[in-house]
Amino acid sequence: MATSGGVADSASADADEGLDLANLNLGVLDLTSDEFILDEVDVHIQQNLEDEVVKAALESGVDLRQYSKQVEAELQQVENASIQDYIKESQNIASLHNQIAACDTILERMEQMLSGFQSDLGSLSAEIQTLQEQSIAMNVKLKNRQAVRGELSQFVDEMAVPESMINHILDTPVTERQFLEQLHELNHKITFVKEQSFKDAISCQDVEDILEKLKLKSIAKIREFLLQKVNQMKKPMTNYQVQQNAMLKYRFFFEFLLANERHVAKEVRDEYVDTMSKVYYSYFKGYIGRLMKLQFDEVADKDDLMGIEDNAKKGFFSAKPSLKNRSTVFTLGNRGSIITTELESPIIIPHTAQKDEKKHTFESLFRSQHYALLDNCCREYLFVCDFFMVSSNSAQDLFNAILGKTLSMFLKHMDVYTSECYDSIAVYLCIHIILRYRLTMHKRAVPALDRYWETLLEMLWPRFEYILELNIHSVQETDPQRLGSIDVRPHYITRRYAEFSGALVSLNETFPDERVNRQLARLQTEVQNFILRMAAEFPPRKEQLIFLINNYDMMLNVITEKTAEDSRESESFRQLLEARTQEFIEEVLAPHFGGMMNFVKEAEGRIERGQADQMKHYEGNVEKLVRGFATSWKQSIEQINQEIMRSFTNFKNGTSILQGALTQLIQYYHRFQKVLSQAPFKNMAIRGDLINIHHLMVEVKKHKPAF
Repeated sequence: MATSGGVADSASADADEGLDLANLNLGVLDLTSDEFILDEVDVHIQQNLEDEVVKAALESGVDLRQYSKQVEAELQQVENASIQDYIKESQNIASLHNQIAACDTILERMEQMLSGFQSDLGSLSAEIQTLQEQSIAMNVKLKNRQAVRGELSQFVDEMAVPESMINHILDTPVTERQFLEQLHELNHKITFVKEQSFKDAISCQDVEDILEKLKLKSIAKIREFLLQKVNQMKKPMTNYQVQQNAMLKYRFFFEFLLANERHVAKEVRDEYVDTMSKVYYSYFKGYIGRLMKLQFDEVADKDDLMGIEDNAKKGFFSAKPSLKNRSTVFTLGNRGSIITTELESPIIIPHTAQKDEKKHTFESLFRSQHYALLDNCCREYLFVCDFFMVSSNSAQDLFNAILGKTLSMFLKHMDVYTSECYDSIAVYLCIHIILRYRLTMHKRAVPALDRYWETLLEMLWPRFEYILELNIHSVQETDPQRLGSIDVRPHYITRRYAEFSGALVSLNETFPDERVNRQLARLQTEVQNFILRMAAEFPPRKEQLIFLINNYDMMLNVITEKTAEDSRESESFRQLLEARTQEFIEEVLAPHFGGMMNFVKEAEGRIERGQADQMKHYEGNVEKLVRGFATSWKQSIEQINQEIMRSFTNFKNGTSILQGALTQLIQYYHRFQKVLSQAPFKNMAIRGDLINIHHLMVEVKKHKPAF
């Protein structure tokens, strides 16, 4: 009850306090002294007025004091009800209090435990840091020991000489793979020990003696093996290329000698150079000697020149017969295949060719000799570079030591031949063979014969120019009166020139050289002069023109067939042919239509100068010309046709000239009619006898070729 009374007093006090507050609020409305307080009061009043309960009370018109008491009474009831609830739950509250106290005790113990754990963890962290530092230190020590162990292990492995190496070096043949492998290992150990000895490694003293003995044993076995291989090349009929291939398999042998015993390496190399020098010299000397026996018995000599007449006699004491067909000296024919399809054909086998009784031109023998030389030189140069481990100038010097004697023999042989050679096409083909073989060796990356090729060219070019000079002088000095009877057909000297010029021009197109062009230009000039001298032997101008046209046409056809149509020679002879053809057409028309042609030329000249009225006295001549043309033009055309067809050896050229003559005739007749259509001839009655030009054209078409 005491508790209940206390609660009631408290509630009453609260109600009084609320009432006082209400009164205070009402009293505050009248205060005007403090502006700040009034602002706050206004805000407080505004908030109270916005309250839903206050709004409802104000709207219902209730007295606020009475309403406050009512509210206070309701609060008192609620408080009393709450107290009763607390009393009912007092046991539970007491139990909850005990539980809370127990929880506090437990939490206190847990706090103590966690504090202990925290201190323990602090000590563990320090221990872990210490262990981590120790681990890092141990890791560094481990790496250092592993590095030392690896280097020391490698050092021991490279320094130690195993029993298997000793056995293989001493007992295994050098051709076995195990010997080669152990030799590589021995070479490595020797190099390693030398490096370590420079570093004053004491352990080198333990293995130097045995390595030296193994090295000497290896050198002795390798020397014996290599010298044996070289000596095998000395045997007759031995294929030395097989021995070279066998030596290449063991190129490390020479490398070992070069690294460990240079005087033995020099001995092996000198023996190889001496042996191969003799082998190549013997082989090529015999090959050239047997090959030259296959050359044609009849070769060109100093009398086989372009301007020499066919019936020229040899000297009284000369037993050498002249060429059965001298034109072969000036004709290329199938000889050009030597620098195309046959350039890299298999070499000529002398005994096989002798058995077949087959002969060859010199350029064919030259190609076979030098293709064999090229093939062997390429192989030899690559071998010495690979086996003896040389390059550039050292390789060239070693190559020259091996093949120098052979190359000198080749040059001497060529010097002897060229000094007696008068076959310019053969010499020029040899020059082109050299140019192509030099290019072939460059493609194979073998510069070994560059100097040899240059020497050959320096030998052949002057001879070629000398032979051309002889031919030029022979044409220049040819006297047409010493050539016997001549006719209007193409002369054999011009045919020689055409074949010869076409051959050289066609060859020069592949590797152009200005020296050839200059010599051919001189030769062409002399031939043209010779043709004019020959033509002068014919008194009639018409026969001179026929001779010139036949020769120009023949030379043009031959040269065009062998060279490009726009070559300098072709263009020159084409212009000469056109000029002489046009002149011949005038000559062949003149006997039949000369009066009309002269009249047309004179009349056109006077008309052009304005002197047409001075031609009135030509009326009688015009009547004769018109009647004469009308009665004989068909017969004249037929006679011209027969004359042209008889005069020219080339039917196609003759037909072309005939067409040109008839076309010229039509043009003259058309001009004749045009002149007659003007004063003072346009009123002449004879104009009615003029032949219709279309009739003339129909007749001309009858002679048009069917091809």
